[in-house]
Amino acid sequence: VQLQASGGGLVQAGGSLRLSCAASGRTLSSYGIGWFRQAPGKEREFVAAIGWSGFTYYADSVKGRFTISRDNAKNMRYLQMNSLKPEDTAVYYCAAARVLRPGAWDAMDYWGKGTQVTVSS
Repeated sequence: VQLQASGGGLVQAGGSLRLSCAASGRTLSSYGIGWFRQAPGKEREFVAAIGWSGFTYYADSVKGRFTISRDNAKNMRYLQMNSLKPEDTAVYYCAAARVLRPGAWDAMDYWGKGTQVTVSS
């Protein structure tokens, strides 16, 4: 599975962005997809995930502000980010796994290239 995240950009605090994760090579309908981010000087962290069943998971830091969704017909996954804060600034990545492992989120099978999100104060 080849993955590519897009939709990043520069936004003011309080604004919104929608990230997209495009897949090629395989259909995503049988994969769980996770969104991760890495800020400068920090470790990569889990943001949100959606299983093949549609069940969703969120990091506490984004719960209530971010929404993960899917469009199986387009083989796409999305991350709607609202009420953005400067601390959300990071490179955002999408990743795929046959089996999502809550608590061991880094155990994803495929990783895509990231997209930069910058939130100004």
